[in-house]
Amino acid sequence: MTKKYDVYGIGNALVDIDFEVSRDFITDHEIKKGLMTLVDEETQTRLIKAINPEESNRKSGGSAANTVMAVSQFGGKAFYSCKVADDEFGNFYLEDLADAGISTNLDGMKREEGITGKCLVMITDDADRTMNTFLGITTSLSTDEVSEDAIKESEYIYLEGYLVASPTAFEAMKLTKQLADKHGVKTSITLSDPSIVEGFKGLFHEVIGNSVDLLFCNEEEALKFTDSSNINVAREELKKIAKRFVITQGKNGAMIFDGDTFIDIEPYEVNAVDTNGAGDMFAGAFLYGITNGHTYAGSGKLASLASSKIVSQYGPRLDMKAIKEIQNHIL
Repeated sequence: MTKKYDVYGIGNALVDIDFEVSRDFITDHEIKKGLMTLVDEETQTRLIKAINPEESNRKSGGSAANTVMAVSQFGGKAFYSCKVADDEFGNFYLEDLADAGISTNLDGMKREEGITGKCLVMITDDADRTMNTFLGITTSLSTDEVSEDAIKESEYIYLEGYLVASPTAFEAMKLTKQLADKHGVKTSITLSDPSIVEGFKGLFHEVIGNSVDLLFCNEEEALKFTDSSNINVAREELKKIAKRFVITQGKNGAMIFDGDTFIDIEPYEVNAVDTNGAGDMFAGAFLYGITNGHTYAGSGKLASLASSKIVSQYGPRLDMKAIKEIQNHIL
């Protein structure tokens, strides 16, 4: 039976505000380089003013949102559960998802007063991205935002790992997983960030339970999650909690376990300028592939090319011209 949605995602709704900054700026403002750090609104506003707000580029974002956007851009069908406020940034966010053909739990609903979350993405000349995030109203993302009907109508759910940092969002993750299991929907999760893995490993295990159908992580996250110093040891450990998994390895490509064998995905050589959103794009392109009749190897190749295009530009999204070029090359 064909499902209405290929992927049901749940995650933080954040308006991404991208800036190019110097490494000295990162040092001078005592920012943790290369990581995602949660900050208060005052800190974020101060940093934005220090950089120059007129040189920013804004897009609707959040890790899982970037992933479901990729699913939709490649031609898949996606649903996104999230929380934005009844403000200018919230309007911008939902319009952007609607323009991409993505349904949400907020369609036609009255939104709460508050401040929509924002992620300040600082990009340095070594192609590293440092994120300072003020979650705003998405901090109170809860089981209220979970749509059982949409989950039931999906082939896969996709859980954003960042949600473990919020007690109410963590409950929403657990409920989403439980409902997926109840309705026989395949489950996937991303570990999101090394610092999140380090701080909330126990909660990840609680959400995952006995197993997930598909897990996404990068090499550093895999090592931290499994308390390993060797990736070959880590991947054997991951088999215990994930039926299948993807470990992205940056310029070295990716490693996929399809349930039986390991598949090495070759990298595409690019001049990397911004790694922001590469993992999200990989997950989105890969999920699109496996829910639309492509093999794990073919989906990995598609995802590798798509993420290589992301790192060769600024921002976590590709335009439709780039999407068509990737499809013509791979599909």
